Amino acid sequence: MLRLFFIIGLFIMNLSVINAQDKKIFVWGGDINLKFTRYIADLTGKEHPRLCYLPTASGDNPDNIRFWGSICNALKIDTLVMNVWVSASPDNQSFEDILLNSDAIVVGGGNTLNMIGIWKAQGIDKILKKALNKGIILSGGSAGSICWFEKGISDSRPTSISAVEGLGLLPYSNCPHYSQKERQDLFHKLIGNKKIHSGYAFDERAGILFVNGKAKEFVTQSDKHHLYHVFLKGKQLEIEKLEAKIVVSKNAIPEGEYQTTEVEKKLSEIAPDGKSTPLSAYVTSKKFLKAKSHS
Repeated sequence: MLRLFFIIGLFIMNLSVINAQDKKIFVWGGDINLKFTRYIADLTGKEHPRLCYLPTASGDNPDNIRFWGSICNALKIDTLVMNVWVSASPDNQSFEDILLNSDAIVVGGGNTLNMIGIWKAQGIDKILKKALNKGIILSGGSAGSICWFEKGISDSRPTSISAVEGLGLLPYSNCPHYSQKERQDLFHKLIGNKKIHSGYAFDERAGILFVNGKAKEFVTQSDKHHLYHVFLKGKQLEIEKLEAKIVVSKNAIPEGEYQTTEVEKKLSEIAPDGKSTPLSAYVTSKKFLKAKSHS
């Protein structure tokens, strides 16, 4: 009988592992854009996903909301926006009703410090943690990237770039807009001085998918936008450039299904009569630059 109970116990434990929801957070270095919104929609695995946009960091800026609407329209996704700068939603839904009935939550850019303050005052920070535990995808760029980490490099304060606190759902530090030298320098300095934990740095259009707190997939929209893991090895600051795959438009030719050839000619020399033709879409001029070493 004891053995039977033991077997049943193991079976129940295995079921709990199988049914456990992965906690997914997708972040990138710049503000919202179409390709990464498509990436988020695809992560839901649903044909008609409910993506909720939080423009809190921009004060629910109407232009940002209109831009979000244009993205959703292009992707044929229903527009869903949660404003927090008004007293109530038009249909009297609570913040919890809206967020916990979404498939993914997308946080826009703006002032991280103000956004976190409002979220905590309204209890939205706790709802977002519930959403993550429920398996709802959390995402965002710029301020919408910093907010999920312990700390991040931000221009939220009026006088200078500084480190601000996020919700701590990811146990790392974060630096969006990493191509900006002022942010880059401060990020390196604070990690080097052990003022913040090691973390990840993002160029504008490069992102990381975290699954259950671990960096799982590295993506970029071009070979000009990169990702970095910045950490201390002993007393030495290490900056590791992460290999990322390029996110392409839906139904585009996937990697591995085509071949590339280096052609030492200008497009004008290849195209008939020097005119632009569809051939231009298949010819690229590549420059290989030796990466600078960091110390």
